Amino acid sequence: MSEHRRKQPPGRGRRAAAPSGRRAGPPPPPPPPADDVGVGDTLSGATSERPYGSRAEARRAAQRGGTSRRRGGRPEARRKRFIDYPRSGHTGLRRWMPSWRQVLGSAMAFFIMLVGLVGIAFAMTDIPSQNAVANAQSNTYYWADGSRMTSTGDVNRRILQLEDIPQEVQDTVIAVENASFWDDAGIDPVGIGRAMLNMARGGDVQSGSTITQQYVKNMYLSSDQTLSRKFRELMLSVKVGTVQSKEEILQGYLNTSCFGRNACGIQAASETFFKKNPDELTTSEIAFLAGQLKGPSLYDPYDPETGELTEERQQRAEERWATVLQRRVDVGQLTTAQRDEIIAEGFPEVAAPTPAVIRAGQIGYLLDLVDNYIYANTGLEEGQLDEGGYAIHTTFDKTMMDQMEAAVNESMEELDPDERPEDRYVQFGGAAVVPGDGAIRAIYGGPGYEEHFMNNADSPNVQVGSTFKPFVLAAAFRDGVRDPDEPPDQGNSSRTPLSPDSVYRSENHLVIQQYNGETLMVDDEETGEEVPWEQENFEGGDQGDITLRQATNVSANSPFVQLGMDIGPATVAQAAQDAGLLEDSLGHVSEKVPTFALGVSTPGPIRMANAYSTFAASGEENEPYSLTQLLRGDDVVWEHEEKPTQAFTSDVADTVTGMLEGVIQEGSGTRAKDIGFPVAGKTGTTDDNKSAWFVGYSSELSTAIGMWRSPDSEEDLYEGDDYDVGEFLPMYETAGLPKITGGSLPLGTWMSFMSAASNGEEDAFPEPPDELGTIVWDEQAESPTPTQTETEEPSEEPSEEETSEEPSEEPSEEPTTEEPPPPTPTETCGIFNPCTDGGASGGPEGTDQGGTGDPGGTDEGGGTGEPGGTTEGQPGGAEGADRGNDGGDGGIF
Repeated sequence: MSEHRRKQPPGRGRRAAAPSGRRAGPPPPPPPPADDVGVGDTLSGATSERPYGSRAEARRAAQRGGTSRRRGGRPEARRKRFIDYPRSGHTGLRRWMPSWRQVLGSAMAFFIMLVGLVGIAFAMTDIPSQNAVANAQSNTYYWADGSRMTSTGDVNRRILQLEDIPQEVQDTVIAVENASFWDDAGIDPVGIGRAMLNMARGGDVQSGSTITQQYVKNMYLSSDQTLSRKFRELMLSVKVGTVQSKEEILQGYLNTSCFGRNACGIQAASETFFKKNPDELTTSEIAFLAGQLKGPSLYDPYDPETGELTEERQQRAEERWATVLQRRVDVGQLTTAQRDEIIAEGFPEVAAPTPAVIRAGQIGYLLDLVDNYIYANTGLEEGQLDEGGYAIHTTFDKTMMDQMEAAVNESMEELDPDERPEDRYVQFGGAAVVPGDGAIRAIYGGPGYEEHFMNNADSPNVQVGSTFKPFVLAAAFRDGVRDPDEPPDQGNSSRTPLSPDSVYRSENHLVIQQYNGETLMVDDEETGEEVPWEQENFEGGDQGDITLRQATNVSANSPFVQLGMDIGPATVAQAAQDAGLLEDSLGHVSEKVPTFALGVSTPGPIRMANAYSTFAASGEENEPYSLTQLLRGDDVVWEHEEKPTQAFTSDVADTVTGMLEGVIQEGSGTRAKDIGFPVAGKTGTTDDNKSAWFVGYSSELSTAIGMWRSPDSEEDLYEGDDYDVGEFLPMYETAGLPKITGGSLPLGTWMSFMSAASNGEEDAFPEPPDELGTIVWDEQAESPTPTQTETEEPSEEPSEEETSEEPSEEPSEEPTTEEPPPPTPTETCGIFNPCTDGGASGGPEGTDQGGTGDPGGTDEGGGTGEPGGTTEGQPGGAEGADRGNDGGDGGIF
């Protein structure tokens, strides 16, 4: 055999070597037909199957699904998967493409899952608390004529009830913002889709939000542009739509939406753009406001930064306005003819934006004044105004406010603080009140609330000087002087009401007596010893015996100090309170303070103007007030009620008025006698010329003007000036005048304001009675004494000759009240620039002190008295200016 002959397998050799007596086993079965081969079987060639080498190999093949077990001679069928993906029976790309059944099933499953998630989210969505900002309201203040003054608060808003918002406003907003509002479920999928499509096409940005969605955003959410906020907005909108009525939602939307210019809500928007309430808006104006909701400030014809009207913005605003009108036509709210008529009338007149005044200028003083009045009179507790939502209707007249500020500024032009140190730190305060009513029409509180916080019109703590003297007169005429033989506290039965023709001694350094004739002793502030009180007159004036009427004209001090002691300081104080002054403004009232009658009190301009208005109203006193009505929504929180009281009889009050008319006609206020309508008033100048006043009135208005010097703060002090803040400084040489008196700048300011504020309806004052009270002579005045024959007994019916010897009710030598002719004014004469000419010579008995000199005269007048005068005429000051209290700023005792 060839050496390449194939060898037998070892097994076969061993099998061949087996004992011949054992029979060999049967051969393996033949392979199955080709069509019976399993999916995972391994084929050898085309007809045979390779046997597995071991049991482990067969097991692994079974695990791989490579071999099928046979049942009844056929292979077992393959088990189907729940999701046949990747798809079996396909190869390539088709294996990875889902079938239509798979796509539809997936979509249905996703939809069911989404609905479930939305349902869970809706169930878990709670309506949160409303935003504090959404409910925040401003307080709106109104002038006396009902126009808006200003608003306070972080948000300019005042919430209205839906029934207070005109139906046309509601309809227009719905037509423009969400025509399906009354029918939708809070969201509008079609609108959202339309907005998204429009933005995808590059059109205008649209929110697609319903009124409910915008309300939810304003009331409960923020304005963040995030998907989470938008999803929450949708959930809340549906939720809110199920628990709140459409009316509630619309009301909230109209009160929370911003219209531009920081105006939130329809009330604020109406006032801001058209200076009126919503129920006064026209169809055209409503269309304009509704158009603002799409883009606050975008469709405002005025630039929000510059406040200027621009052509581009005007055109854009008109286009939006026309679009709103067309939208109303589209939804059937207007006819085409109505729209055309509105457009033909033209674009509505939109108010120009005003700066945020809030408390700028005089406004801050007004707000403080009325806020204080609210807390003092309406029952609101401190801080309640901060909650907002109040409509505050005041008594203030905007025109008069401007007129008073202009009058003060005109006087301030006479000052030059950089050139004259005496012109530094000058301040004014003023107030105007309606007689017979008490309404405060105008004030001047200072140069501006931002730089001078104290309201000079209210309580600046400045002494009023001789303007206090009318209250002494009222007490003399109503209550009378005390009986010197009875105790100090006396009732009316012991008192003697005086006549204005009663005579008192007007003597410089007059020794003042107590009511019982004893010398008034006071403590000397330097030595502490008791010394007699000697009253000085203004600039040493000495008029001798003088009637109360004449003493008022020239504002003599001695007669009023003695008169005040005869009446009693407590009684004078009560008369001042009855007229309208506050008790705590009167200072120390004591028999040891003789200067109380000269105006050491500090009532302030408002109270002085109001107290004088009591005389203008024939004795009827009305408390000054600044608030007519306080509203919150539809609720009337408080409303002013008239509560007049008759402080003095008309005879007493009209007599005081008659005497104050004399001050204007022939006394220290003669510069105002040609003002053009009947007026009465009184000048006042305090000790050391630290303040000066003029208070006067017509039948229509009572006005007080005060002037003083006082630094506000250390920052206001000029370099080198060493003054204390709040210290009152003398006004000698201020405005270039020797001194400031009530008849100089204060009177000039008063005249300028009253002339401008006059309504032309001023009436003449009531005629005072011919006789009032008893004519008496003070103990220090030289009264005529009767002459009788010792041997004759007077008969019961005196003869005509005997009657002439009876005591006369008039002094034998009554001082004259004739007004000397004024000198010719120079070119420098004027209301605010007094003439430099001197006053005229003193009248008989030297009673005039040059007080009737040239209007505005500031140089000394006077001279020798006319023939018959018993006392030499004294030099007169500006307008015969009066002097206030003596004794160191009043009340050193």
